[in-house]
Amino acid sequence: MAEPFPPVEPYARGLLDVGDGHRIYWETSGHPNGKAALCVHGGPGSGGRRSSRKLFDPEVYRIVLFDQRGCGQSRPHASDPAVSLDQNTTDHLIADMERLREHLDIEHWLLYGGSWGSTLILAYAERYPERVSEIVIVGVTMTRPEETEWLYRGVGRLLPGPWEAFRDALPETDRDGNLVAAYDRLLNSPDEAVRAKAARDWCAWEDAVIAHEALGHPGHYSDKPDDALMAFVRICAHYFANDAWLEDGQLLRDAHRLAGIPGVLIHGRLDLGSPLKTAWELSKAWPDAELTVVDDSGHTGSPAMQDAILEATSRFGENGR
Repeated sequence: MAEPFPPVEPYARGLLDVGDGHRIYWETSGHPNGKAALCVHGGPGSGGRRSSRKLFDPEVYRIVLFDQRGCGQSRPHASDPAVSLDQNTTDHLIADMERLREHLDIEHWLLYGGSWGSTLILAYAERYPERVSEIVIVGVTMTRPEETEWLYRGVGRLLPGPWEAFRDALPETDRDGNLVAAYDRLLNSPDEAVRAKAARDWCAWEDAVIAHEALGHPGHYSDKPDDALMAFVRICAHYFANDAWLEDGQLLRDAHRLAGIPGVLIHGRLDLGSPLKTAWELSKAWPDAELTVVDDSGHTGSPAMQDAILEATSRFGENGR
């Protein structure tokens, strides 16, 4: 088993004004003149995991982390119900990433991330392919309506009890419709108790979907401070209720724009919430990407999945800047 790199602390950090009243947190660690790598977190709304630094050789990489709008250390924070999410969309996040690249004077960078982060990576790379040197994606998603429908309704066939609890936490009139949109309404209720219960019910379902992942992080979604949990769920429901403002199948349709960008797609065979089909389809549409299927991993990883990530970042690190 490959060992992650020793912990490193940032040598620079800041809050970047990206407009619309938003300031996004960013930090850089590792080699100031090294190969640039941007860590793109999931959720949406989870905030950047600082542990991602250990996946990159600090002697080789200039490691860039940031928190997307409304979460982590970015401001304003979406846990505050007074904070509008109108200016928090996929297009806004793509623009924020490009503004951050310019701010840090980076010509092109490796993009690393997973889950929702993979959707954002693909959307950014298809818009700015000349700015991307390589891509490493873990837990491939493209946030298509069929994927959202599976995660919040279809996979309930395998978890009928937890799914019924997730559905029945909604008003009876909403239970046969779009569950994500119904939760989105509850999470923006003027009643604090309604918002808090909806956030807890959402995370209870998310945790049920990963409860079998003994080698990963079962309980991952509910294990957050109250403000982080609220921002996460509120932003998630906002994005998924709007299909991430992407045309159905857009990222797969435009995968030809990734031609010439080397990629590694790493996906757990035991991922119930994001089945392997999405990663398989992307690998077929993007010939420069290789697909690694990790048999013992679900959505939240495993030691073997970490090995696959380290192998990819080490190999791409040999390419230099």
